Amino acid sequence: MGWIITILVGALCGWLASLIMKTDAQQGAVANILIGIVGAFLAQFLFANLLGIGGAAAAGGGFSFWSIIWGVIGSVILIAVLKALKVLR
Repeated sequence: MGWIITILVGALCGWLASLIMKTDAQQGAVANILIGIVGAFLAQFLFANLLGIGGAAAAGGGFSFWSIIWGVIGSVILIAVLKALKVLR
């Protein structure tokens, strides 16, 4: 059951981040899910582990308000990096 929640939260975070970064037209559902999941782990690593922001530990931790917020933040960062590397337009 945990992996289903991970996919759903990843899809939501990736979709919201793609709307914010205006890359929704070129991304499909699978890309949104992958960007959302990787973005959540990126946010957890950057903000919770490296910077010590306590609330960021919720990223990638299931279906909660803070998990989604941190997942979107991480996904936006990931999309910005992918745009800088010319992977996304």
